[in-house]
Amino acid sequence: MLFTGTVNLPTGEHYDWQFGTAVDDIFESDWSDWASTLGALGHPVRLLLLRRVLAGTRKATELADDDALGTTGQIYHHLRQLVSAGWLHTAARGQYAVPGERVVPLLVVLSGAQR
Repeated sequence: MLFTGTVNLPTGEHYDWQFGTAVDDIFESDWSDWASTLGALGHPVRLLLLRRVLAGTRKATELADDDALGTTGQIYHHLRQLVSAGWLHTAARGQYAVPGERVVPLLVVLSGAQR
């Protein structure tokens, strides 16, 4: 299998991405190893956080101003979950970003979730 993508974010950032893997390798892997990474996407607030970060709201203080994301403590809890799963990283003190190599995979997962 080969996955490729080109993405232009609302922030003006551009990402080209390509990943290849053998289907046999996927079937031979322990899928439960991926549960926490996928599970981190299973909360509406975390998905909204990722959307906000991809759209350019990167500072924790700016995210805390968004009432839809909950209290400051709740926001930091969700940010930690996303960082731990690799969907976000700390770009600078109090600033978050989706790692470039995770932008297209994140959008692919979200596309696959559409019905």
